[in-house]
Amino acid sequence: MRKPLLITLILIFSCCILSAQDFPYGTISIQEMNMKNYAKDTSAHAVVLQEFGKSSINIGSDDHIKLMYEYHVKIKIFDSKAFEKGTIQIPVYNGSDNDAYEEASDITGVTYYKDDNGLTQKVELENKKIYPVKENKYWANYKFALPGLRNGCVIEYKYKVESPYWYKMRPWHFQEDIPKLYSEYEVHIPAFFNFNASLKGPLKLTTTKSSIESGCFETHGAKADCSLINYGMADVPAFVEDDYMTSPNNFKSTVNFELVDWTSPYDGIKHKETKEWRDIDYSLKTESEFGGQLKRKGLLKDKIAPIIAGKTDDLSKAKAIYKYWQKWFKWNDFIGIYSQNISKAYDTHSGSVADINLSLVTALSAAGLNADAVLLSTRNNGALNTLYPAIGDFNYVIAKVDIGGQSYLLDATDPLLPFGMLPFKCLNDKGRVFSLDKPSYFMDMSLPQREKSSYILDVTLQDNGKLKGTLTDYSSGYEAYKKRVAIKKFNSNDEYIENLNGKLPKWKLLKAEIRNLDSLDMPVTEQYDVEIDLYKNIGESNKLTFNPYYFGRISTNPLKLNERSYPIDMGMASEERYVITLHLPLTYTVETPPQPLAISIPNNGGRYISSYEPGDNSFSFVYVTQYSKSVYGAEEYPYLKEFFNKIIQSQKAEMVFKKK
Repeated sequence: MRKPLLITLILIFSCCILSAQDFPYGTISIQEMNMKNYAKDTSAHAVVLQEFGKSSINIGSDDHIKLMYEYHVKIKIFDSKAFEKGTIQIPVYNGSDNDAYEEASDITGVTYYKDDNGLTQKVELENKKIYPVKENKYWANYKFALPGLRNGCVIEYKYKVESPYWYKMRPWHFQEDIPKLYSEYEVHIPAFFNFNASLKGPLKLTTTKSSIESGCFETHGAKADCSLINYGMADVPAFVEDDYMTSPNNFKSTVNFELVDWTSPYDGIKHKETKEWRDIDYSLKTESEFGGQLKRKGLLKDKIAPIIAGKTDDLSKAKAIYKYWQKWFKWNDFIGIYSQNISKAYDTHSGSVADINLSLVTALSAAGLNADAVLLSTRNNGALNTLYPAIGDFNYVIAKVDIGGQSYLLDATDPLLPFGMLPFKCLNDKGRVFSLDKPSYFMDMSLPQREKSSYILDVTLQDNGKLKGTLTDYSSGYEAYKKRVAIKKFNSNDEYIENLNGKLPKWKLLKAEIRNLDSLDMPVTEQYDVEIDLYKNIGESNKLTFNPYYFGRISTNPLKLNERSYPIDMGMASEERYVITLHLPLTYTVETPPQPLAISIPNNGGRYISSYEPGDNSFSFVYVTQYSKSVYGAEEYPYLKEFFNKIIQSQKAEMVFKKK
């Protein structure tokens, strides 16, 4: 009887808040305290009961135009897995060279809970527990933790942020990692300012209301009415992250704003903000921290002369400069597209992504090569908006050099990346190529690079029930890069091998050799003498069990959703190949061989094949997994999910050797 009652209460409660704007602070209902779960998603550990945001452009206390933002939320926490919702960070930005961060104020919070007698109590957030933390020169965070969290509690908090960046109207994320009963965003825009609003994501708005506020904005005698717009969404499901995806913000239901144009209330002059790419091109070419750095070829010409001395072809010159840049610079972990001074970065051997890669473009150009800069957005930063040019979408810059009709993309921040290979974080849809003398253009970032590995195990069953032989692992392409990163984390190869030994139960790596670790254009080869203990069947001393899926075994499906509305992005094509040759003594035979299997992903998307070939007192077993595309559409999700399921099922089987 309690479940239908709970549903009724939720429906009544939802109807009530649909017509609301901001809701009263510091009140709690019996229904909210008594909620045991969220009927529309009983797996949820928490649910947003009410959420309200408000952005308005107005005049601040310093008589400057400001963006005033308010946020207010109430969250029901069902169990401890959602306690992190009680730890809050309010980010504030500073785009200047001083400490003029956006200002957070009026931060309040409260936790409601039931005591041991079943009575509702509340504990307030103390002001002294709220503290700002400077993360870097651009960002700081106001951090606080709501007190008294326990299963079944309700938390509520609100705050305001005053920002000088009035032209950056805050987006509103309707969808987060927990469901919401209702979420509403209220926007006040004076007639001096014109914004485009766009809704991204699969969900539709429950309500949209617009009206005119008379005389809402005034400064220095200039007055204007405001557009008042309310965006509301009810019964918002949680956004569940799945494997093989780029930034979740690419797919969550969100309303975004872009400034189109504005009229200065001080002098009446109209300013156009939505630019064409030619405007962005001009801005970057004339920007001292971008185009100004790319023009400094004379600065690096003498420095690169000895690097390319004796190199007779362009590709050799480019590789020599790239290799030198990788060794010369140490990346300071800061990303961005602007460099204040590539000369200073060069002299100090340290710099940001822009310092290193813009100077690389300049060096390549100084060597007479056709080099440009490519701006992109990393995978976790989100997709680029290809409809409206916006320089703020970019957060990373790399180099491109064209040689012999082929384009090579370079990132010299990582000393382990081979020439022409990019880090995984850069493989994100498109990049924009910028040149000092040509119009910019988009290029596809789905590069032909791939990851490939081959494992070859050749062993013989000994009289003592152990397998002895060799394991050879060939890693090429991006897989070789990952292998180098993994090995270089250790102080020595011996430490790496010791660590690997500990991860392989019933395996002993007796002798090891690693080749081509520092030859970035070559595959990494690992060769081991191995000894493997087989499993003895209980009660059957004449039988031994061997699992041939010693590496690369898939035990759980990485694709867990029933449906998926966004692409499956693996970044690049890949192939894993495992070859086992096993020699048996005359006294043993294979009682249970692995079953051959051949499955494929439609539209040549990939395949999994396994084959078993018996021989004279030996056999060979091969299994191969191939993904031939870097990105699969959402409509292919069911096929990929079933592909994984069939592989998992087939890899549960073990081989049994029986003594004759």
